[in-house]
Order: sequence, then structure tokens, then C-alpha cells
Amino acid sequence: MDDAAPPAPAAGRSGLVIILAATAIAGVASYVVTWFVPRVIGFADYAAFAVFWSALYLVVGTLSGLQQEVTRATLPTTSRAVNRARNFGAIVALVTLAAVLVTGLLWAGVVFPERGFALVVPLAVGTASYAIVAVLGGTLFGLAEWRSAAALVMADALLRFVAILIVLLFTHDIVALAWAAAVPFGLAVVVLWPFIRSSVVGRAQLDVGYRRLTWNVSRTLLAAASTGVMVSGFALLLGLTSPGADPAILGLYILASTLVRAPLVVVAGALQGYLLVGFRDAPAAASRRFLLIQLGVAGAGVVLAGLGWLLGPAVFAFLFPGEPVPDGWFVAALVLSSALVAAMFVSASAVLARSQHFAYTAGWVTGAVVTIGVLLLPIDFGTRTVLALLAGPAAGLLVHIAGLVASRLRG
Repeated sequence: MDDAAPPAPAAGRSGLVIILAATAIAGVASYVVTWFVPRVIGFADYAAFAVFWSALYLVVGTLSGLQQEVTRATLPTTSRAVNRARNFGAIVALVTLAAVLVTGLLWAGVVFPERGFALVVPLAVGTASYAIVAVLGGTLFGLAEWRSAAALVMADALLRFVAILIVLLFTHDIVALAWAAAVPFGLAVVVLWPFIRSSVVGRAQLDVGYRRLTWNVSRTLLAAASTGVMVSGFALLLGLTSPGADPAILGLYILASTLVRAPLVVVAGALQGYLLVGFRDAPAAASRRFLLIQLGVAGAGVVLAGLGWLLGPAVFAFLFPGEPVPDGWFVAALVLSSALVAAMFVSASAVLARSQHFAYTAGWVTGAVVTIGVLLLPIDFGTRTVLALLAGPAAGLLVHIAGLVASRLRG
């Protein structure tokens, strides 16, 4: 630790407002893309694009574990020492690029049966670029540079929104759409760097060395990969475990799970860095804050589930005329699933803020294992989809809460 290091930052209300506003803007942009793409190309073709999108965000979701550990470990400094987070992020980016390209030779035909390796290349470029985004975002969150962090969140989503809309003006080709989804990760850093450079260069350092950082990141990456199984990668897993499903119905389930779960999941996921800093820097108030937030999530989940049951089918029929419509109970189940995942994001931030990396990872891994296990059950398509969406995050949340209780009992 640097002798001249200033006090650690705190997560104030202004930071919450800024991050929520950025998340709202990014969320609207993503929502429009999710609505517009299947409306233009149809549910059946959308299923193919959604599998790429799911694979992209499964890897990106895994790499978000890097951002969480960098957020936890970043402290202000006045030293000009070499930035370990930057160097580590560059290595992760190169390893990710090579790993996706090399292993893609083995699985491209299974995951992307119609287009194969042509989709692996944008997947590799996009995910490698995100490693840099993860380190930069984690550093900004760790320093409580809320405006710069918010700008990064918005730039990524808005650039992707513009790129996909431009591509759709000229073609419905899935490979072109894949590049439009992948390129904005790196482009966001390039566009913003001149404006946010002064916020990070020479101002941050990690509280651990490379060896400890590698060990901590390996666990947060495993946890994040498990998160991806329940969130961004769920569509990919659903497709792989449902080879005989009608493409239009599969597209409907994927689209519904994406649109309905997004409001709570996206907000909670975007606030992880803010929550982590808040729990880390104010441990005395952490328990009360944790309970209040979880009660808020539960209340929002119940209210939105009721609205989804009543209004969901009519909304889908209006947004996607001529396409299949989900049942009200299915929409309600999706909302409850999103509330459970959001609650896990909150519990994960609380656990990681106490440096309980084992409990943090165990919760997400448990949720992923239960999700996959239910998807493999020999029951009908709709039932196992709903059970997987609910059982996975419920099991993981219980593990996180048990870790927090055990930690509190140990004092």
C-alpha cells in the first residue's frame, strides 16, 4: 500500500443517481435493439442471432468477474507506480482472444451450425475487447469516478444500438449483426479515453500483487461464468438442451426471457460496483442496507410479476404482431426469476465486499449447476424452462446468505 494514499472513496447518493441514469439510458437502447431485431428479421432468424448474442455475453459475463475484483481491490494513490490492473487486463485480453479462436475450431459447428467459424471471429474480438472495458470500469468504480463510469456504460450500449440499426438498414445477415454487436466494446474505450484518461492515470493502484490478484480473479471469473449461465448465457443453454423445439417457440422463449427479465437484472447488475463500494466502505451499516435493498427487490418483483401476468400477453401481441404470444403465468415466472437474480447480485456484492471470495463463488456456481441440472430433466420444454429460471438463482441466493450469516457469527 502507498504511504501517501488518500482515503478510500465512498458511495454516495449522487453516485447512485448517476449510475442509475446511465443504466436507464443503456437499458432503453438495449431494449430497442432487442425489440427491433426480431421484429425486422422474424423470431426464427432471431433465434440464431440470439444464440450468438448469448454466447457473446456469456463470455463477457464471465469476464465481468475481472471488473468486480478490480473494483474491490482499487484504492486511490498519488504514486506513479506501474498500474497492475492495466497490465493484467492486457494479458487477459490476449488470452481471451487466443482461447476463443483456437477452441472455436472445435465447437463452432455445434454452437453456430449454420455459420460456423464466421461467428467465432467477432466473438473473439468482442470478448477480448471487453477485458479492457472490465479493467477500466472496475478502476473507475473503485475510485468512485461515477461520471466516467456512467459514460462508459452509456457509450458501450449507445454505440451498439447505432451499429445494429445501421447494419439492419442494409442487410439482415447474422454475421454482419454479430460484428455490430461485438465492435462497440473496444470502440467505447477509444471514444472515451481522451475524456476519462485524467480520472485513472496515476490515480489508482490495487491492494494486492499479481499472484494474489490472479487467485482472486480466478474465483470471481468462475462466479461470473456461473452468473452468465443464469443470465446472458441462458438462451444459449436453452437452445443446446432443446434441439427438437420449434424454432419460432424457442425464439419466443428466448426473447421473452430477455425482455421481461432485463429491467431488474440489468439495473442490479449495473449497480454491482456501486453496491460493492458501499458495502466495503461502510461495514457498520452494511447489514441494514442489505436488508432494505433486498426488501425493495422482493417488493418490486411481486408487483411486476402481477402486472406481467395481467398485461404481458397483450404487450407482446402489440409489439410483435403475427408472432406467438407467451402465457401470462410464464411472464410472471420470468419476472420472479429476474427478482431472484437481482437479489443474488446484491448478496454477491455484500459477500465480496467482505473479501469472502469462496462464498461469493460458491453461490454463483450452485445457481449455475442447479440451472443446468433442471434444463437436462426429461420433462416438457415449458416446465423445465420455468423451473430452471427459478430454482437456479434461489439456490445460489441461499448460499450467499448462509455465507453472510456465518461471517457475522464469526464476528
